Amino acid sequence: MIRLLLADDEHLIRGAVAALLALEPDIDVVAEVADGPSALKAAKELRPDVAMLDLEMPDMDGIELAEALRDELPKTRIAIVTRHARPGVLHRALNAGVLAFVPKTAQAQSLADVVRKVNAGQRCIDPDLATQALLAGPCPLTPRELDVLRESREGATVQVIAQRLHLTQGTVRNYLSTAMTKLDAETRYEAAQRAWELGWL
Repeated sequence: MIRLLLADDEHLIRGAVAALLALEPDIDVVAEVADGPSALKAAKELRPDVAMLDLEMPDMDGIELAEALRDELPKTRIAIVTRHARPGVLHRALNAGVLAFVPKTAQAQSLADVVRKVNAGQRCIDPDLATQALLAGPCPLTPRELDVLRESREGATVQVIAQRLHLTQGTVRNYLSTAMTKLDAETRYEAAQRAWELGWL
């Protein structure tokens, strides 16, 4: 039996997927949770073979959760389902150790096949999502530029960003200025929003 954890903040979708996958003779849905922190807690307790995660959840998104699972439960394999993927998100997901990246519109039988493939260590990437990611090209921002934009998107001031990232305020301003130039943005908030829309944050 493949022990499966489902994490999705949309109760109706999570319940429907769980009910359909529970009909499969080789899949045991051991947990259904609505957010990232609950999923991480349940995964530590239950140690599922596969975790199927929604990309966008409160408190911790699917990729952040995938990174935490990769670090804390390396034997748990990860699939991400999404309603609308931004191009750079697929790159982030693959870097986080995600094996499958599929749309929520997939048929129940397709999702069951995804669970089986992921459990076997195989990749399963939706072709349309892969095409979008390839057409978007690589992210031009450095990891530090992404860090400061991520903090900016949350509304942090330069002073707070500097404290959180252990940088000087001048260094933070330089990173923000460079990121704004690369993204052709007039403000740091516009740059952060643009980077988020491209899936880089």
